Amino acid sequence: MSKASAFFTRRAPDNITEELVAVLSSRASFEFKPLFDVVLINLRERNLASGGEEMLRLRVYEKLQGLVGRGAVNRTVTGITKKYKGVAPRMVTLSAEMKLLRAEWSQKLLTKAAARS
Repeated sequence: MSKASAFFTRRAPDNITEELVAVLSSRASFEFKPLFDVVLINLRERNLASGGEEMLRLRVYEKLQGLVGRGAVNRTVTGITKKYKGVAPRMVTLSAEMKLLRAEWSQKLLTKAAARS
């Protein structure tokens, strides 16, 4: 008997991770609340966040912890304060990967639109 397995493929670029990488690419270190505020403002400017702030906060925190786990972000704990700072070489690599994914996604959408016309 063979076991069926499901695979998840990313259908669109990840906007939250893109914003986290953009913000953490600076040389500054952030506590989570100010980092979230900057990401939220950037997402709202791009019209990608409306309402549901608590759920978005959880998703941003989850993505941030994923970046910490991948070694792209350093977490420094001082007492009860946690600060996050991007690792420059990893941030450059992630940014390039996301730009490539975004370009491929845009091309795919243009191809679909042309096929419909």
